[in-house]
Amino acid sequence: MPTDRLPADRTRLRRAGIGLEAITLGWNVVGVVLLAYLAYRSGSVALLGFGLDSLIEIGASAVVIWELTGASEERQRVALRLIGIAFLLLALYLLVQAAIALLSGHRAEPTAGGIWWTAATAVAMFALAAGKHRIGRRLGNPVLITEGKVTLVDGILATAVLVGILLNALLGWWWADPLAGLVIVFYAVREAIHALRG
Repeated sequence: MPTDRLPADRTRLRRAGIGLEAITLGWNVVGVVLLAYLAYRSGSVALLGFGLDSLIEIGASAVVIWELTGASEERQRVALRLIGIAFLLLALYLLVQAAIALLSGHRAEPTAGGIWWTAATAVAMFALAAGKHRIGRRLGNPVLITEGKVTLVDGILATAVLVGILLNALLGWWWADPLAGLVIVFYAVREAIHALRG
């Protein structure tokens, strides 16, 4: 039997997975509060959408912690459905908000706080996503692997929001802010379908 299948090793891996989810949860709780403030100050659709993504990530992390503390096939099915629904909600919200901003010609005011937070979040989420994928594969846990994709989406979205804010700040491209919110819609829908199919 491979060492990563031994009960003691699986317990260690499960704890590591829960630890990664706890870090993600804490990061996003801080992020929701900070992004609400930054979005209010700047009028940024992208930052507002990113704040919603942080809320969805909080829910997804809570679902995975719940699943890892009592793994069963039924829990995995429920957890995957909940993560799939979270992806769909994120895609729908970003689509609507970006469309409204583009059609209305809404111009956000870039802030240094938005730039620094999205840059730091991108780095943190890419690192957390890699860890979740690695541990999820070793555990053979599709829920942790799928939630790692939610975290990856969070990192991609942070990068897109950062690019949008920078283009707006440096070149005055006001449409880059809402366009950044659209970057993730296709990927989020694809991952939602994958998660909902189990």
